[in-house]
Amino acid sequence: MNSILNFLAAIGRAVISACRGAGAVTVFGFEGLSHIVRPPFYGRLFGRALMEIGFFSLPVVAMTAVFTGMVLALQSYTGFSRFSAQGAVANLVVLSVTRELGPVLAGLMVAGRVGAAMAAELGTMRVTDQIDALSTLSTHPMKYLVAPRLLAGIVALPLLVLVADVLGVMGGFIVSTLKLGFNVSTYLTNTVNFVQTDDVVSGLVKAGVFGFLIALMGCYQGYNSKGGAQGVGAATTNAVVVASILILAFDYVLTEMFFAR
Repeated sequence: MNSILNFLAAIGRAVISACRGAGAVTVFGFEGLSHIVRPPFYGRLFGRALMEIGFFSLPVVAMTAVFTGMVLALQSYTGFSRFSAQGAVANLVVLSVTRELGPVLAGLMVAGRVGAAMAAELGTMRVTDQIDALSTLSTHPMKYLVAPRLLAGIVALPLLVLVADVLGVMGGFIVSTLKLGFNVSTYLTNTVNFVQTDDVVSGLVKAGVFGFLIALMGCYQGYNSKGGAQGVGAATTNAVVVASILILAFDYVLTEMFFAR
């Protein structure tokens, strides 16, 4: 009997801890968003974060998108050839890239690169008392450190996904025309005629949400880290893991909102 009660108590503690953590992240996120719309606005810090999240993440996102489009074309051709439906390769590539693979893969790549960097930077500032020093200088740490990163994440990731969409479709086009023997004009015509504005817009909306989640988790984990170097390492790991899980979870939620009938 005691073992059952202990098991149930452990489950209860885990649930309460998860709810407490979710609430703390939610409050942190709303506070960060509120500082975006309240002056003063640190434009230089926003520009720096935008470059870090967007421009410097472009190579890894571009390579991921190109090779994903190539593999998708090869795999879909193999599957469709069993049903003599090879002509649908172009449709599948553009739909998969714009709706799902572009925003999700770009989000995961940026989470691994930028989310970890944010958590490490803010975590180091926390354990070395630099964040407390900002408060003593009459500078709100949330406005100075968090708000510019949140806004940069919301703005930068849709731009990255727009590039990823183009390069992913291009990767599928290259493999389909050079290796699989598709006619160039026919492939391009099928791609342009099949893709719709809603497909691209839904992917960009997802990207904006994913960018916010990545920046939120990176800032939250770093801002609340403790325990010296070990705490900073744990914050970095947690930022990447939790952001990746949230990206996949919110991807389902947003897909349900956009395309469920």
